[in-house]
Amino acid sequence: MHSEAFQSIVEFRRSNRKFDPEIEVPEEVMMRSLERTVLSPNSSNMQLWEFHWIHDKNLIQEFIPLCLGQNAASSAKELVVFVTRRDLYKRRARWNKEQILKHLGDREPNKIEKNGLNYYGKVMPLLYGRDIFGIHTLIRRSVCFFGGLFKPFMRFGGRNDQRIMVHKSCALAAQTFMLSIAAEGFHTCPMEGFDKWRVRRALGLPWGAEINMIVAVGKGTEPGIWGPRFRVDNEEVIIKH
Repeated sequence: MHSEAFQSIVEFRRSNRKFDPEIEVPEEVMMRSLERTVLSPNSSNMQLWEFHWIHDKNLIQEFIPLCLGQNAASSAKELVVFVTRRDLYKRRARWNKEQILKHLGDREPNKIEKNGLNYYGKVMPLLYGRDIFGIHTLIRRSVCFFGGLFKPFMRFGGRNDQRIMVHKSCALAAQTFMLSIAAEGFHTCPMEGFDKWRVRRALGLPWGAEINMIVAVGKGTEPGIWGPRFRVDNEEVIIKH
């Protein structure tokens, strides 16, 4: 039963580019979907993301040109900007460490808990750290090179690796959000066409924040679907080993 329900949600979810101007999206639908989004899988539970819900009608109007005038933006009832926050890694690592300590109470940590405390206390700062001299990058690359000489090892070095990691987690969250909106009977359109500098400025985001995508939300219309859904043959992309 659950498999069939999920199948219907996946099939219902389409990128709809023109929303019904007469139908509002209830705030409780948005809030439920955003709360589900928070539960999305992410790298090391660091949660280096933010979900900026653009509900104010005047602000939505300001975002239309920032989204290059796309139909999905100009007809949207709600917008959600998915933002990566690599710059918050120290705070998130500290928060995770505090959760472990809180769970411990007065007892001594077991092996898994000790590893967790070490992971968030030492590994995460090294993994996400940056400095103007590139020392963090040099250390990471050295560790990966020597650690991977004789066994499989995570290959992680520079800033691009950090960006890819946080954007992957944020994209997973965006997918959770869009599937949730579909389950509520509404529609979405993820947009990659936007002025990332002006969007960041409009939201008052710091330099370390990056825009992953903007998702328009509303009740889709038939003209908003530009054609039948088609995909390349499964044999081209599903490869069994």
